[in-house]
Amino acid sequence: MAKKNGSVVYKCSGCGYSQPRWLGRCPECGEWNTFEECIVDSNAVSSAGRGSDVSVKVKPVPLSSVEAKDTSRILTGIDEFDRVLGGGAEKRSAILIGGEPGIGKSTLLVQTAASLAFSVKKSGSSQRILYVSGEESAAQIKERAERLHLSSHGIEVLCTMRLEDILDALDSLNPVFTIIDSIQTVYSAEAGIVPGTVNQLKYCANELVGWVKERDSVLVMTAHVTKDGAIAGPKTLEHLVDTVISFERNNDDVRFLHAQKNRFGSVDELGIFTMTENGLEPVLNPATMFLSERRDVQPAGVACAAVFEGNRVFLVEIQALTAPAKAAVSRVYSDKIDSARVSRIAAILEKRAGIRFLGEDIYINVAGGIRLSESAVDAALAAAMYSARTDVPVPVGTALFGELSLAGEIRTVPKIKQRAKTAEGLGFTNILAPENGAGITCVKDIRSLIKTVFAK
Repeated sequence: MAKKNGSVVYKCSGCGYSQPRWLGRCPECGEWNTFEECIVDSNAVSSAGRGSDVSVKVKPVPLSSVEAKDTSRILTGIDEFDRVLGGGAEKRSAILIGGEPGIGKSTLLVQTAASLAFSVKKSGSSQRILYVSGEESAAQIKERAERLHLSSHGIEVLCTMRLEDILDALDSLNPVFTIIDSIQTVYSAEAGIVPGTVNQLKYCANELVGWVKERDSVLVMTAHVTKDGAIAGPKTLEHLVDTVISFERNNDDVRFLHAQKNRFGSVDELGIFTMTENGLEPVLNPATMFLSERRDVQPAGVACAAVFEGNRVFLVEIQALTAPAKAAVSRVYSDKIDSARVSRIAAILEKRAGIRFLGEDIYINVAGGIRLSESAVDAALAAAMYSARTDVPVPVGTALFGELSLAGEIRTVPKIKQRAKTAEGLGFTNILAPENGAGITCVKDIRSLIKTVFAK
């Protein structure tokens, strides 16, 4: 139905996908009941954005004639943050950090700003750090810095939600590092007056990213997440930036920082912090923080695995529990390991080892709250589930790693020697893996693994 000076389209509030008629489910992101009616102004479509020149036409150039610029990174001074970024923040890049409210995003960025300002001062440079806040006042930011015993010298603070004010400050200061806390509070009159809408997020983020791409600067934006852990707002916001970082926590004071997207580094690195009265402190030796201290015996349903996160090895404790199903259909309760992986391991144990899980609910947990996605945890997960079902504990000092195939075979995984060396250094005396090696017991299938681990 046509409107005066415009037409009606339906846009998905989750990803920004639009089409001329309403649908119950978005074909782009798969979310239900997210289409909203919008009126597209035909005059606004042809209007130019801020600072654009419609008379200038961009023409293709031969790639061979393009001069590659030397890549350079800005070290934040926080080792765990730099590790997740791939060795520091790449110049001319945009970074998006998502996390639930109160997890410590602002604390991390205030510490980063103070560390960068100290480095700039030490080098004798006149470059500035710009901290833009749409959620807090300048006094609140100052109070946090003083509470964390941080120096505020060299940090410019701008408390506003207007995009135009932010762009004017960027043009006048030309900061080397800019923090937007948060992008969901920023709005522009060009996209309406209500912050946080899909159009506002896309428009404001695009303007800010466009600014940083033309200068030797770094842009960091924070964003809140939904109850499912996804960054609130359109999915296209993640496509606009170069790096997407997720900030998570366990039930304690431990914080996990890992990249979901990184154009300039690996997405396998994991940054670990503890929240203290002095702010976020990096965990320098996290190899044992995911293990429970047991010496003589451990309960049934517990197994230890050696996993790689980036270039570091962690020994993690996988916990399993089986109980009679509370409903007609048994279920898998697992949020730290993919429930589909747990169901697959249960099916393999039923088919290849004769252990029945019919009528049993399966509960899986990982000590320390770390999420595991590596296939090397299959062997330890199978041992923990077998132990929970039979009530026979895994012997103390046993570490397992290997990928489990549907045929019941234990397949090799990368860097077995490094995993075994780390496990031995932490006191594990019985190491099971799909390859032979010093101090390693070779197991080739699920039956030999069960026989070796649970032999009386």
